[in-house]
Amino acid sequence: MLSDFEAAELLSFLTPEARPDVKGHTTSYILGLSGNRDGCRFLRTKPDIITALFALTSDPSIAIAKDCYFTLINLSADETLHQVLLTDIKVLQVMMKKVLDPEFVFSDQICSILSNLTRHLKTCKIMFKVLQEDVGVAKLVEIFCAESFNKKAKFHHLGPLLSNLTQLPEARSFMMDKDRCVIQRLFSYTQYQASVVRRGGVIGTLRNCCFDHAHHEWLLSDDVDILPFLMLPLAGPEELTEKENDGLPVDLQYLPEDKKREEDPDIRKMLLETLLLLTATKAGREILEKKSVYPIMREFHKWETDVHVTAACEKLVEVLIGDEPEPGMENLLEVDIPEEVEEKLTKADAREQEELDKEQERMKQEEEEEKKKRSDTEGSEKEQEAGLIR
Repeated sequence: MLSDFEAAELLSFLTPEARPDVKGHTTSYILGLSGNRDGCRFLRTKPDIITALFALTSDPSIAIAKDCYFTLINLSADETLHQVLLTDIKVLQVMMKKVLDPEFVFSDQICSILSNLTRHLKTCKIMFKVLQEDVGVAKLVEIFCAESFNKKAKFHHLGPLLSNLTQLPEARSFMMDKDRCVIQRLFSYTQYQASVVRRGGVIGTLRNCCFDHAHHEWLLSDDVDILPFLMLPLAGPEELTEKENDGLPVDLQYLPEDKKREEDPDIRKMLLETLLLLTATKAGREILEKKSVYPIMREFHKWETDVHVTAACEKLVEVLIGDEPEPGMENLLEVDIPEEVEEKLTKADAREQEELDKEQERMKQEEEEEKKKRSDTEGSEKEQEAGLIR
């Protein structure tokens, strides 16, 4: 790493008055430095350099400003730098104002930085407080859903930002305020094919909101109707019986032969976890049964190959076809579990996760061996063909 003298010399090149070519070489060098953990930790000890970089995000040179923003993305991915960025340099207020500018070039980079800064609960709380004072979650959702707000930005990373913010009960309460129409505006993005980041962020937001069981009946009601948006990405082209189709929401009935499922296994798992959360209450279980969720899950289970997603599907199916809990235990999120039982369950979950990881690795190795065999066979056949031609 750089000596204190070299760091001071570097800082002298990061002033607005410095020659553009010198500034450009310096910001490019620091961007490379921020690309690994050691470089980020070094820069954490040099807040003056980070402050200077933040100031240069307003540099007239697009290339220099771009280097600075990408450096800040890298730095914000390191949790140990969050306090420096939020408290010492105070990046939030400035960045939020720039996001609101429909002509701003680097809005997408700012959204990535804000998303990184909200990954952890402590900084997420700070972010939410500043956001509500200056901009408001409603405005973020409005920008996120108005794809023509800024023609120079796509705002996909507002999805993960909203997902991170809904770690907080107060953010979830705002999203599910019955007097507003906030969460409903996100539903159509559960099948947004242009960006896995946006799609995953929205589904993460919906999953977090479903932790609040008091809102389950409202979410599943005809007024909101969240269920089809969670089920459709998991549904395939398989034929169901007439009775099963008739029980499904209209959007899931008689799907075409070319219907494809969600391609990302992590997103499929989140969708299943969201459905599982909605089965926490008796009312939720009754609605999911009435809406024929089980036949969709039955066909999905036959199709799924990822062991972690399969395990999540099996947990959901167990609840869907299992017996109702005993009186007084109808709400699965409120069941009081003794400490020793909870400890055993945690250990069992850890063992299950370890077994699933091993199974996934075994399947991966088998797939690679099969590919190698096919490649060797094809190579041998080509050699034989070449011999015949000669």
